[in-house]
Amino acid sequence: MSGAGIRTNLLADPRLVGRLERLAQLDTTPLLEAIGAEVESQTRRRIAVDKTSPAGLPWPEWSTEYAKTRHSGQSLLQGDGHLLDSITHQVEGDSALIGSPLVYVATHQYGDPERGIEQRELLGLEGEDLDDVVGLVEDYLEDIASD
Repeated sequence: MSGAGIRTNLLADPRLVGRLERLAQLDTTPLLEAIGAEVESQTRRRIAVDKTSPAGLPWPEWSTEYAKTRHSGQSLLQGDGHLLDSITHQVEGDSALIGSPLVYVATHQYGDPERGIEQRELLGLEGEDLDDVVGLVEDYLEDIASD
């Protein structure tokens, strides 16, 4: 850095030591569970209702040939409900994982041009959904700061 600067050690300030130590020891499992549940719910809504990517872009309709094989009442990514039912979340270490164990979810998430399957992104976090998760984190931090 050119010009002028300062260096300080906030851990040396007794007013902050306790709070900073509590943050370092914080059990984030409840927060991660809340985030996982929220994003799982958002993903399920996206599949069942919105029919859009996380960015809000509408999914492409079925190809004409594929549409002929669908029964009435079926909609994009929601034939017999297996995909919707497979969306889950779990907490591993310091991460919340949201997804599906079904192999064909990757086909929809990324598309498969060789098989003529367009991308219908269903997993992700953007826009209002991201704002909701940020709100969860802010509320959690506010709660622990007031303890």
